[in-house]
Order: sequence, then C-alpha cells, then structure tokens
Amino acid sequence: MSNPVIHPPQEPGSGLKIPILFGVVIALLAANVYLFLQIDQMKTDMASMRESILTEVSNLRETSSISTQTSRRHLETLRSELETARRQAAQAAGQAKDEAMKNVDMLSKKFEEEQKKEEERVKAELSRVEQAAASKIGEVSTEVGTVKRDVAATKSELDKTISDLKRTNGDLGVQSGLIATNARELAALKALGDRAYFEFNLVKSNKPSRLSDITVVLKRTDEKRNKYTIEVVADDKKFEKKDRTVNEPVQFYMSKYRQPCEIVVNEVKKDRIVGYLSQPKVQAGRT
Repeated sequence: MSNPVIHPPQEPGSGLKIPILFGVVIALLAANVYLFLQIDQMKTDMASMRESILTEVSNLRETSSISTQTSRRHLETLRSELETARRQAAQAAGQAKDEAMKNVDMLSKKFEEEQKKEEERVKAELSRVEQAAASKIGEVSTEVGTVKRDVAATKSELDKTISDLKRTNGDLGVQSGLIATNARELAALKALGDRAYFEFNLVKSNKPSRLSDITVVLKRTDEKRNKYTIEVVADDKKFEKKDRTVNEPVQFYMSKYRQPCEIVVNEVKKDRIVGYLSQPKVQAGRT
C-alpha cells in the first residue's frame, strides 16, 4: 500500500521563494472566488435595493396622498366659503354689498394662494421621490461598475499569464502542452481546465508516493545542476526517468489516455523536488 504525498515544512534558510509563489497563486484564486461572490452578492443587493426603493416611493406616495387629501379638504372649505360669500354679496345692497365684495376678494385671494402652495408642495414631493430613487440607482450602478472593473482586471491578468506560458517537447519527443514554471502560471493552467493537475512536494525515499493513479519514487537530486532521477509506476509498469532537468516535461503513456501524461519539476533541492503531474481529462474510448 502506497503512502500519501507528504509535504514537509520548509527548512530554515531555504528562502522564501516557495511560500511567496504559493501565496501568489492562493491570492489569485481567492481574488477570483471573492469577485464571483461579490457579483452574486451584488445581485442580491440590487434586488434588495429595488425593493427598498419601491417601498420608499410607495411610502412617499402614501404620505403625499394623505397630505394632498388634507389640502384638498382645506381648499374645498375655502371654495365653499368663497361661494357663500359671493351669494351673500349678490344679495346685499349699498355699503353691505361693498363689504361683501371685499370679503369675496379676500377669500378668492386666499384660495388662490392655498392652491398655489398645494401645487408647489406636490411638485416638491415628486422631486424628492425622484431624487431618492436616482440616488439609490446611482449607488447600485457605481458598485456594479466597480465589480465589473475588478473582474475585468483579474481576467486581464489571467490572460496575460496564459499568453506568457511556453510550449516545448517532452523527453519522448512529443510536443507538450503549455508548461508552467511557477505557481502563478500553474494557477492559470488550472483555470483553462484543459487538463487535470496534481501538485507535489516529494522527498527522497524508498517508499513510493501516490499522485493521482500513478506512484513516484524520488531516487536522486543534483541541486547544483538542477537535475533529478525518479522512478514512475503507471499501468503496473515501472520505468526510470534519469537525470531530468527543471521545467522539462517528463512524458509517459497510460492505456486510458490518448495523450501522454507529464511530470514537470519546477524546483530541485537537496533530496526534494517540487512540481506537478499533468494528465488529460479526456480518456481514450474502449474498443
């Protein structure tokens, strides 16, 4: 029974390169997840904001309606007083008629003033409702624009990373797919989704370590020359890959894949290698 891959802690003095690289890829992945969550949250906030605006507009309309009804009753009272005063003026004579006409003029002027105030109040209420709605919509539009810019920036960074990736021939002479030389580029390859990737951090041992559906044993490392030797078991067949170099695709075939599987080592240290296994996602059809 094979042992799982063991990831030992960094040795003191080995530098901060690996933690920094892994930190970059984690940050990139976290940024993508965060932005997708932001978009989802933005949709929820927009729905909630829309309900809030509709509720606020409804409340303002209700308040305006009540106020309008009160004003209309007041205007109706004034109109009734004005009609009564006009009838009295028509029936009066002499000095009494003059007094009645003055009263009619006063009530008429008061009625016109009240009517004008009511029109201005209704106009002000409608303007306030429109401004409140426009302000809410503006806030939502600003937040949506910010999220869209963040998503576009992340996509641009991912596209640039993918464009920087290189193709090369593997040790079997078969042209490899895109090769990642660091954690950031590996994250970009994973985002493409064309193949399955399994990262490893193997130490020299006599016991095999399992990676996906194969096992690997690290036999030797040459830190100065950036070379290493591994023993791979795939489809119950054992073969040795001797004196391979950093970022060289180490290729081998498996019966269930039409394309070769690849092991790429990005770092060679004393008795340790760091890299990834790449396998096709599409399996060969059975005959």
